[in-house]
Amino acid sequence: MNFDPRNILVIDFGQLGDVVLSLPALRAIRARFRQARITVAVGKSGKTVIELAGCADAVLIVDRVGLRDGFAPLSVVRIAQLVREVRRRKFDFVIDLHSLSETNLLGYLSRARWRLYASRPNRSLDFLSNFRPRPPVEDQRRHAVDRYLDVLRPLDLGEVSRVARLPVRDEDRRAVEQLLKKEKVSFDLPLVGLFPGAGHPSRRWPLERFAELAARFERNDGLRVLVFLGPEERPLLGEMRALFSRTTVFLNHLTIPQLAAALAPLAAFVSNDTGPLHIAAAVGAPVVMLLGHPTNKAFVPVGERHRVIHSHTITEITVDESYAVARSVLTDERATSLFAV
Repeated sequence: MNFDPRNILVIDFGQLGDVVLSLPALRAIRARFRQARITVAVGKSGKTVIELAGCADAVLIVDRVGLRDGFAPLSVVRIAQLVREVRRRKFDFVIDLHSLSETNLLGYLSRARWRLYASRPNRSLDFLSNFRPRPPVEDQRRHAVDRYLDVLRPLDLGEVSRVARLPVRDEDRRAVEQLLKKEKVSFDLPLVGLFPGAGHPSRRWPLERFAELAARFERNDGLRVLVFLGPEERPLLGEMRALFSRTTVFLNHLTIPQLAAALAPLAAFVSNDTGPLHIAAAVGAPVVMLLGHPTNKAFVPVGERHRVIHSHTITEITVDESYAVARSVLTDERATSLFAV
């Protein structure tokens, strides 16, 4: 096969955390096809992550949920517009990392000469792929990072780092420093970050416990606590201010690059299973992940500095346990994950 793609489309339609975990695969594609132009089709929340990572030449924003679940006639029009835009760009190779029926169909309609899709039983139309050899059938017991890399196995990439990395830009660090300066907080002091939000209530540790955890850091260790909020958590800001101490700093209007800059210097970051946790790990902050699904290893952060506290439900995790594990991260730079990933 005369295989020399010069214009590649990578379909990467996951949520924010999924996109961060796909970065090792995207970097591997960039390294394999150095002379090609690479475009990543991604949701709005993942756009900035792709741009910050610097592993693509262009980004194509796609509202997959709107296309799939929106008003049917409007969705048909939007799908037709997307297909026209993809065809206009004349891609010669499509890599579908997520491989859902609608993304497989988009790749097929792109008229690209080569199509490499993840093989996902009962979820994909991977018979529309024409790349040989095929990747292995998806094994959901494997870590998400490895599943993305498995899709690329037919490309013979060699040894690839499994650790997602994001850089911190100077302008974003300066912007965060100015915000913290108003709160009389400096990056020169040990800081602990908390993220009380999550995409689903079953993944949210109770706010009262986050507040008690913050109080212990302040009372026992003399640490300043930063609480991070995304758009979904902003309606809870009033309740949080009532629960947390007056010295707690709330950061609720950061861009994603600014979030990365604020997370990077933290001594520890305690968070539910959510996108900012993966950004924190990608910028090098030690992470304590609160996980209410003990069998779900697929989305825990990769690296030796991180810890995972898991139970059958998120509410079974105690403040005592979380504080003890977070303290071990603060005092042990060689902290290892409770999961082998």
